[in-house]
Amino acid sequence: MLDRLSPAAPRTAPRQGAGPVFDVTLAGIGTAVPPHALPQDLVQRTAARLLGPRYPQFERLRTAFDNAGVDIRYSVVPPDWFEGDHGWSDRNAAYLAGATALFRDAATRALTDAGIAAEEVDTIVSISSTGIATPSLEAQVHAEMGFRRDVRRVPVFGLGCAGGVTGLAIARRLAAADPGSRVLMVAVEACSLSFRTDRLQKADIIATVLFGDGAAAAVLQAGGEGRVRLAEGHEHLWPDTLPIMGWDVDDTALGVIFDRSIPEFAAAEFRNGAEAMLSAAGLASADLDRLVCHPGGAKVVEAIEAAMELPPGTLGAERRVLRKAGNMSAPTALFVLEEVLEEGLTGTMALTALGPGFTASLIPMQVG
Repeated sequence: MLDRLSPAAPRTAPRQGAGPVFDVTLAGIGTAVPPHALPQDLVQRTAARLLGPRYPQFERLRTAFDNAGVDIRYSVVPPDWFEGDHGWSDRNAAYLAGATALFRDAATRALTDAGIAAEEVDTIVSISSTGIATPSLEAQVHAEMGFRRDVRRVPVFGLGCAGGVTGLAIARRLAAADPGSRVLMVAVEACSLSFRTDRLQKADIIATVLFGDGAAAAVLQAGGEGRVRLAEGHEHLWPDTLPIMGWDVDDTALGVIFDRSIPEFAAAEFRNGAEAMLSAAGLASADLDRLVCHPGGAKVVEAIEAAMELPPGTLGAERRVLRKAGNMSAPTALFVLEEVLEEGLTGTMALTALGPGFTASLIPMQVG
């Protein structure tokens, strides 16, 4: 348990009589990456050729490629796409093509894992922040997937890296409110399409170092039998932190806001936010057997371990996902959860992520 890993950590007492109610089953989970592989050495060479001559500080930042903990990531577009200049229209066209394919693949795997057909889904929660789809993604794949005409649609934009966890919490709340219904949550991001050679800010280099594309899906149902059961999700927003993470929007594309203070902020503030959310759930960090985290980057993983007083290397699944697929924004936390479940771990856990706002999101779960 976390208190055994960190004996000096102060306990936060659960609220009296308000322990978590694990009343929604995670019936299925599925993940997907797009077909175009981008090994880190290829990304580094391409970035050096395209950005190096235009960005005087590139060589100083080049070591970030080696220290990011990313071996490979995947993109909805082939490597030669990044050689050209792209505006809003072709970037979003690539988003629509890639995101709908990822949505379909991840959703199909989650439905298969749950043992149900698309026509049995009552509500779909779609999470994405890297492109614009109107009609939204679940409508784009509606006919191909075979969803019912009366399926309820809940598209959510703007949650960024916290989207997978917050989306799961939204889906869990909808499932709990309608016992017997099946809720499908799908988080899809195509972060690679924000690559640009015109803006040349440090944040753009770090995004090139870390980000890839992917999708994750989950099927939820109130009650029922299942290995993973979810309680109410919680969020924690720090005031006056809007500039830490998000998008700048200009005539060319989305431009990443990725402040250099994120690892230091996580090291200083993550524990307070996590303890506040756990307390609202009727838990303390000492009650957890595993904290399952979105790996924003190697430094962020280290910062979370330091904040929670965990021995270095504790968050191994997080590092493996980062190494194998990079930071895919919203879906990444569910990739880590899938890895943890495949390890066969059991007990009380909390899935958590940091995202724009600046916000932490957390959902308790019982894994048996």
